[in-house]
Amino acid sequence: VLPESAESRRVASVLTEKFGGNDDAALHVVIDEPLGKRPLETYAVALSGLEGVARVEAGTGVYGDGRPAATGPGNPALGRPDAQRINVVTTLPPKSPRAQRLVGEVRSLTPPAGTHPLVGGTDAVLVDSKASIADRLPLAVALVALTTFALLFLFTGSVVQPLRALVLNMLSLGATLGVMTWIFQDGHLSSLLGFTAQPMEVSMTVLMFCIAFGLSMDYEVFVTSRIKELHDAGHDTESAVADGLGHTGRIVSAAACLLAVSFFAFGTARLSFMQMFGLGSGLAILIDAVAVRGILVPAAMRLLGRSAWYAPPFLRTLHGRYGLSEAAPAPVAAPVRPVTPPYVKDSTEV
Repeated sequence: VLPESAESRRVASVLTEKFGGNDDAALHVVIDEPLGKRPLETYAVALSGLEGVARVEAGTGVYGDGRPAATGPGNPALGRPDAQRINVVTTLPPKSPRAQRLVGEVRSLTPPAGTHPLVGGTDAVLVDSKASIADRLPLAVALVALTTFALLFLFTGSVVQPLRALVLNMLSLGATLGVMTWIFQDGHLSSLLGFTAQPMEVSMTVLMFCIAFGLSMDYEVFVTSRIKELHDAGHDTESAVADGLGHTGRIVSAAACLLAVSFFAFGTARLSFMQMFGLGSGLAILIDAVAVRGILVPAAMRLLGRSAWYAPPFLRTLHGRYGLSEAAPAPVAAPVRPVTPPYVKDSTEV
């Protein structure tokens, strides 16, 4: 993630190219149980025979290409009576797809009898992070979708409008993630932006998705509120959409430009994941404000016609009781002034 001019980046490159692998990016295998010398050697030899492994360092010695590479007692610091540590140094670029596959191969390798090796390291952290996010992702997506659907239904009284909003938002987010993959993972524009292509940072990708989705729904409420207001006032769908966009278009566009510029400022960073977050978030905001709100929303509303406001009768009853709306301000009564009766002369004066 660092630029090539960074000293720590140059050190890592020299270690990988001239010293047979980068120890900092090694896989660390820990056996938290007593283990004899012979089973440990057999296991270390099997690890060293995996593709992409430069050497394996254990308390019993150093191994490479499926055989002992050096004789001697090895590194005593890697062995304990009740635990063993094995360093698997690779020649693979950290976080690359091949390095991630190697983590799976090490974990699937038959361990010494009666042991349960644990695998850590930079690539193992990435593999476990992706697995953890993927495990909870369906629940998170379902929570976001259901909450968004329920709130937009209570706001619009339609079951079609929430579905239309979710579909269009996913289109804009999909386009953004596609562009970010094309730039940062496939390496296009890397020479212009000064980064090294690699798999996208998982945490930044999730954060970018959350921010972009929340802002797009914010703009959705801005636009839909005006359209619904005109529709409730008796306008047909076509005129309600045109006039509603006319009232909110400038506000949404101005807000999107301000936010996009703020996020694009992160693109000037020298860290690749910060560049991805800034450019991706800014691009998602512009795509949503320009392409989705300005083109796809009116096109979808025109195609849907009157069905855009459809809801089953029982849901209409529910919306009538619990629906959200912009309450009109109560009319302010004019102050009542006392009326002074006209002067009437009494009988004596007459």
